[in-house]
Amino acid sequence: MTSSLSRSRSRRAPSHSAVRVAHAVLGGLIAVGWLVLPLARAGSGDGPAVARSAEATAPAAASEDGTETGDLVPPLVAVGAAGVLAAYTYTRRRRRATTRTTPGGDGGGVISLRELDLLAKRSLVDIDNCVRTGAEELDIAAARSTHEAAEPYADALTYAAAELAAAFRLRQRLDEADAGVGKGAGGSRRVLEEIVARCRDAGRRLDAAAPGFDQLRALERNTPAALESAGTRFRELAGRTPAAAAELAELHRRYAPTASFPVVGDVEQAKDRLVFTTRHLDRARRYADRGDSARAAAHLRAAEGAVQQAAVLVDGVDRLAGELASAAAELPAALSAAEAALGAAGELPPAEGTDKDTGGRTGPFGRAGVLLSGVRRETAAGPYDPLDALRRVAEAGALLAGAGGDDVLGERAHALLPAHSALAGAADYIGTHRGAVACEARTRLAEADRLLGPGPTTLVAVRRADELAREARRLAERDVRAYGHPGGDHDDTGAGGAVLGGILLDDGAGPVSYGGPHTRGRRAASFSGTGTGTGTSTGT
Repeated sequence: MTSSLSRSRSRRAPSHSAVRVAHAVLGGLIAVGWLVLPLARAGSGDGPAVARSAEATAPAAASEDGTETGDLVPPLVAVGAAGVLAAYTYTRRRRRATTRTTPGGDGGGVISLRELDLLAKRSLVDIDNCVRTGAEELDIAAARSTHEAAEPYADALTYAAAELAAAFRLRQRLDEADAGVGKGAGGSRRVLEEIVARCRDAGRRLDAAAPGFDQLRALERNTPAALESAGTRFRELAGRTPAAAAELAELHRRYAPTASFPVVGDVEQAKDRLVFTTRHLDRARRYADRGDSARAAAHLRAAEGAVQQAAVLVDGVDRLAGELASAAAELPAALSAAEAALGAAGELPPAEGTDKDTGGRTGPFGRAGVLLSGVRRETAAGPYDPLDALRRVAEAGALLAGAGGDDVLGERAHALLPAHSALAGAADYIGTHRGAVACEARTRLAEADRLLGPGPTTLVAVRRADELAREARRLAERDVRAYGHPGGDHDDTGAGGAVLGGILLDDGAGPVSYGGPHTRGRRAASFSGTGTGTGTSTGT
């Protein structure tokens, strides 16, 4: 399999090594020419030399030897000069490579390593937004067209998503190695260039597919049908929102506050997206009635994006309620099995006066005892957080297994439910706040998703994915707090939430659509009078 680095180099300009090889070949040809010249000259005088007398042979030979030695001097000088030139060129290029680069080899100018790092982060954020938006709009298009018609655009999105996943993996490896700017400059540079190259490939593929996708959707021609579909979806979600609010209140009553924290505020945000939807569906209808199909399509596209995010927010409450119920049902048996394994681990009975949690045990057994005792107390006292409790039971099981305890506790299965819940919650949060979330949170989310992907998954991978997903959520929340609310405290149009959610461009100038960085905002020209003027870069 071709390495990622070699793949990126093949997509960019030819390597500097080709220049060095050309220099070496040129020097070699010059040297060979100088070496052959004396031999040719000597060979041209062989006839007269044979006819000479024996007395004249020795002086002649001596004279010829002297001539050949002199003729070897220019070739040696040429070889030395070529070597010096090659060494100078190599040193100069190495020195330049440590301070600047030209990502993608597109002649866009040279930038510093720090600027390259920022470019890589911005590229990841931009393409992640493109892939998310593309997947959402492709779902709408696929529901109204044949599989064959939508397949090319699904293929383009799949390609872009694969390139993005590989780029996020490189970013995660770079972060884990702590090879930031100023550390391991050569290795960091190669990785950052690879990230930028992959993101550019993904963006070009989506940009190229965008015109054909517009023909597939044909919003300008099919505005009435698309408006009816979006209106139906809007009414369905508007009817579900009160039920979601009631369900969230029940989660608050039944469980500890941390249990429902991942969806706190989701119902209010769903209402905000629906307000935005109402406004832009109305505008789309007015423009359609006037025959302005381009503006109607632009406002319809904004409404579609808001409806989809409202669905994510409402569905998130239902999803978490089901996960908490499943964890609560699974916990008693898991806790009892872990406690039994701890008791049968071959340790001595607890000594009198020892800590009641550790039972006199030390090391992994002691830590497992603390975890299990804490869970037992919380479940007895109530209310508690079932997902967090199950996570701690799985951790205790892992400690027991690693310390030589019974390895049939099913700790991996117990760890999967909290990990998948954390991953889904983080993905929903980042997706509905993508206008504010920067690169680091998205990178952690991508790595968690990779670890929990298809195929066999180890307990270590599951626990690491759980940790990364929760970290991604924390980082994303930090980004959103720093970003603020684009519409201010008195936004009653939903436009601020639409910018925060990435439904509108950063400056609110228009809706985003299927496509790459150069085409995703193509409907902005037909979207007037709703800009918020609050564009903010989230690339770092």
